[in-house]
Amino acid sequence: MFGITDYGAFVVAIIIFLLIPGPGNLALITSTSKGGIKGGFGAIFGVIVGDQFLMWMAVAGVAAVLTTYPSAFKAVQWLGAAYLAFLGAKMMLAKPGDAPVLNIKPHHYFRQALMITLLNPKAIVFYMAFFPLFVDPTHHLGMTTFAVMALTIAALAFAYGLTAVLLTHFLAQRLRANPLIPRVLEKLAGLFLIGFGIKLVTSR
Repeated sequence: MFGITDYGAFVVAIIIFLLIPGPGNLALITSTSKGGIKGGFGAIFGVIVGDQFLMWMAVAGVAAVLTTYPSAFKAVQWLGAAYLAFLGAKMMLAKPGDAPVLNIKPHHYFRQALMITLLNPKAIVFYMAFFPLFVDPTHHLGMTTFAVMALTIAALAFAYGLTAVLLTHFLAQRLRANPLIPRVLEKLAGLFLIGFGIKLVTSR
C-alpha cells in the first residue's frame, strides 16, 4: 500500500511510540491544565508541526550529518536538555500566585510545544532508523511513500493529542476543587522535565 510494506504494523508502531512517556506528552498535559482546551490544542499542533519537521529532516539525511559530526549532535542534545531543565526548574520553583510558567495564550502553548519537540534530536535518529523498516523497496513510490507515512503520523498524533487533552481537561476541572493537587502536579511535571533533559544527554 503506497510502497509501505505493512501499513497496519506501521500504524500500531506509531501508536506505541505515541504512548511512550516523553516531553511531548508532558507538554500536552501541562498546556491543557494551564490553558484549558485552547491551550491543549495549541500544544497539539506544536507537537505535530515539530514532529513533521524532524521527520522530513531525517528523510533529507540530516541524521547522517549529526552522527558523522558527534560534536554537532552533542551540542543540539545539550541545548535541548538545557531548555527542558530550564522549564522544569521554573515549574518547581513557582510559588502560589505566581504567573504560570506556560503563558495562557494558545499561540504561546504552540510555540512552547514546538520548541520542546524540535529540541529532541533523537527523534530525527528514530525516524531515520524507523522508516526503512516499513518501506517496500520493490514498490517504493519515492516521496509519495514518505508523504503517506507523514500524513499517517500527523493524523495519529492529532487523535492521540485530542484524547490526551480532553482527558486532562476533564480531570483538571475536578482537581481545581483542591488547589494543593495542581501545585503538587506542577512540581512533579517540572521534575519530570528536568529528568527528560538529563536523560537526553546521558543516554547512549
